[in-house]
Amino acid sequence: MTCIVALEHEGKVWVAGDSAATVEGDYIICSRADEKVFINDMMIMGFCGSFRIGQLLRYSLDVPEQSTKTEDMSFMVNDFVDAVRQVQKEKGSASKENDLESHESSFIVGYRGKIYVIEEDYQVARPLDNFAAVGSGAAVALGALYATKNTLNLSPENRLRLALEAASEYVANVRAPFMFLQL
Repeated sequence: MTCIVALEHEGKVWVAGDSAATVEGDYIICSRADEKVFINDMMIMGFCGSFRIGQLLRYSLDVPEQSTKTEDMSFMVNDFVDAVRQVQKEKGSASKENDLESHESSFIVGYRGKIYVIEEDYQVARPLDNFAAVGSGAAVALGALYATKNTLNLSPENRLRLALEAASEYVANVRAPFMFLQL
């Protein structure tokens, strides 16, 4: 799997991720050159799970414009998720079982200085803390982000680096190199 971490800091969102790719059932792990963290229009994103879904988010998703009358969370829940679902349906990466749609990925979106986590069932979550993590290394990374949240001398990048290093130390399918972006 992977580890994607995000941090809100001074009106910006930092997102970082590892480079691991695994083949389930075959016990194969490798590092990939196609990044799991990227910027699409006015959003910064990082994904875990299916690389296909991450590629669609990066190269096929047209991020809709937000109406001035719509709150950010409403925009993310309705307009943004609808655009994600539509591109996945068109490109064949969405699943439907018992009338419930899902996709094989969780991802983090940084938008207007806030972190949003989109889960496999398309729910949109806003963390209470100013940080989030997804992927197989999420629990370890969240522990590291929590442990460093009151450390004033650590930059956002260094906090994210420590979280990813901790995850790569204790989770077999998280590995460097790490990619860092901020928006």
